[in-house]
Amino acid sequence: MILIVLNKGGRELHTPDKFMKPIASFTIDHLRLLPGVYVSRKDPVGEEVITTFDIRMTRPNFEPVMNTAEMHTIEHLAATYLRNHEVFGSQIIYFGPMGCRTGFYLLLAGDHTSEDILPLLTGMFEFIRDFEGEVPGAAAIHCGNYLDMNLPMAKFLANRFLNEILYNITPDHLRYPAE
Repeated sequence: MILIVLNKGGRELHTPDKFMKPIASFTIDHLRLLPGVYVSRKDPVGEEVITTFDIRMTRPNFEPVMNTAEMHTIEHLAATYLRNHEVFGSQIIYFGPMGCRTGFYLLLAGDHTSEDILPLLTGMFEFIRDFEGEVPGAAAIHCGNYLDMNLPMAKFLANRFLNEILYNITPDHLRYPAE
């Protein structure tokens, strides 16, 4: 059995036999974090950089999290939109849900800022808000949980994120809260 202990500030992680740094996302004050678009980290890979974005759609610990069905639907629609985007499509590494169900991670090849991807995200959420028809990949042959979809709620959440955050985004929603 391994015992893991975080200090009060979340800065050190100890096991009986080694010291580990906490992962970057665990050092963000989730009590002050607002919905928005944040650069979570930048990782060098050879001579390239991978930029990880935190697309926070709900305020952690203050409002209800998203249900899996609408998150799954957003994931399918967003991945379809992003991988087909004529500018960013070739830079998409990954788009997927956060385990806490308050948002999504987007990983892009290249050194990007939150401001760089605002048009991309606005287009993506407009695509989701306006989508009609069968959700891409929502069939047993293509998806391991194809019945867990909720298009109306995905559209509602996309519209809310557009209107409450993306269309009038401010610096408080582009930079993590200072410690």
